Order: sequence, then structure tokens, then C-alpha cells
Amino acid sequence: MPMINRRDVLSLGLRAAMVATAGTAAASLLDTPASAAPPAPTYTTGSFPSAARGGAVTNWAIARPPGRTEPLRPVILLHGKDSSAATVMSMGVEQFLADAVRAGLPPFAMAAVDGGNGYWHRRASGDDAGAMVLDEFLPLLAAQGLDTSRVGFLGWSMGGYGALLLGSRLGAGRTAAICAVSPALWTSPGAAAPGAFDGAEDYAAHSVWGPAGLDGIPLRIDCGYDDPFASATEQFIAQLPSPPAGGFSPGGHNAQFWSGQLTSEMTWMAPLLAA
Repeated sequence: MPMINRRDVLSLGLRAAMVATAGTAAASLLDTPASAAPPAPTYTTGSFPSAARGGAVTNWAIARPPGRTEPLRPVILLHGKDSSAATVMSMGVEQFLADAVRAGLPPFAMAAVDGGNGYWHRRASGDDAGAMVLDEFLPLLAAQGLDTSRVGFLGWSMGGYGALLLGSRLGAGRTAAICAVSPALWTSPGAAAPGAFDGAEDYAAHSVWGPAGLDGIPLRIDCGYDDPFASATEQFIAQLPSPPAGGFSPGGHNAQFWSGQLTSEMTWMAPLLAA
């Protein structure tokens, strides 16, 4: 199951986006009087030992629009298998936020955290990346000055499943929106990829099938026609009480498809975060 990786992201031309970001910053410095205070940092990183993950050192990153210091609501970015917070953020998140707010979207933050390969739920090993997000990472974001009274979830593949699972567990009162991209969904425990669940009971305990948990939460699902999860995703959508936003479009299970959806996904989510 191919995941976002740095080589794929850079091959999509994100080097150019990073160069453009640097150029914009340089031009801004030239136009700013020496006495003016520099804008607040738009990118913050750190790590913490996660009790929910057995003490694992867990890296995180937060991006804000340039110069914005107010308590913004965050979109929690959940990575796919064999990926990380740093790789997700390397998709040019800072430049995207700058462009989005400049274009008139309500300002928001984007935050990513390492979750390992445990599919964002408690495993037999004791590792529980889902509890880490809800019980440790959200309070950390609040301590970093973000408004976690309502948050969004955006995830890819394993993270797409995680976005559905954690958004539903946080509930409609605090989950402003969920965007699941190429979600890793299986219609039965026997069909699941090795390592995704600890068995049939684990699959059932952490199932996202059925509308109850997602009731009242705005939902968007994007998937490529050639994605190996397309059939299960189609069946998942069919059993929802109403069609989610997004849909199917040309593409596969890869960074090219994922990066191509990001602008429309965040344009959809930003007003829901601000509501």
C-alpha cells in the first residue's frame, strides 16, 4: 500500500513551491522597515514522550498563516502507513496556508503528529495512537495557543481511516469536519491488510462502518478511480444516510492524487472550522 513519501512529494514539483516560499519571504524582508517587528513564526515543531504510545518519542508540527497569532482552530493531519508528521508537512503546508488566507479563506492552523503504523487505534502491544491524539496532542495544541474547542481531521489512507475513527470518537460537538482521502477501508476483517488489526474482535471494536458515530459531522471523502480501496470506499459511502462531499476522480493511491485534492479539501473545510 504506497504512502506519501518525501521522494514522491518532491517529484510533484514541491521544490518549486518551497523556492517560491523563500522568494516571497525574501521580498517581504526587502519591503519591511528595519524597525518593524518580524511576523510570528508560522511553523513550530517539537516532540513529547507519549504515555499512550508506551513512552515513544512523538514528533509534532504546527503551521499557521503568516503573522497570525490569535487562537486558530486546527486541522489535525493524520499520516498514512510508513509516514510521519514531517513528511505530511513537507507537502508545502505553510505556502498553502499563506495562499488560502490571502485568497479569502477563514484563517486556520494545520497540525500533524507521528502515529506509527498502528492504524490510529489501541493495539494488543499497548500502543494507542488514537488516545495519543485525543488525550495528549489536543491538549498540547491548546497549550500552543490553538483553539481546540472544535477541530477538523484530514487523513490519507491509514490516516483517512484514522480521521473517520477519531473524528467520530471526539463527536459532533467538537469535530467540525472530517476529510478522509483514499481511506484504508475493508469490508470484513478477513480482507484487511496484515497488521491493520489484531484480529476480528479488534476490527469490530474499531469499525467506522455504520452512520451512528459520524452523525452530525460534515464529511468529505475523496478517492481515485484506480485506488485499491475504491470498491470498499464506494460501499462505505453507499451505507451512509446522505452522500458526503468530495467523490471519485481520476487517480490512484499516491501523492500525485493526494496533493491535487488538497486545495479543494481545505476550501471545503475552512468555513466549517470557522462556523
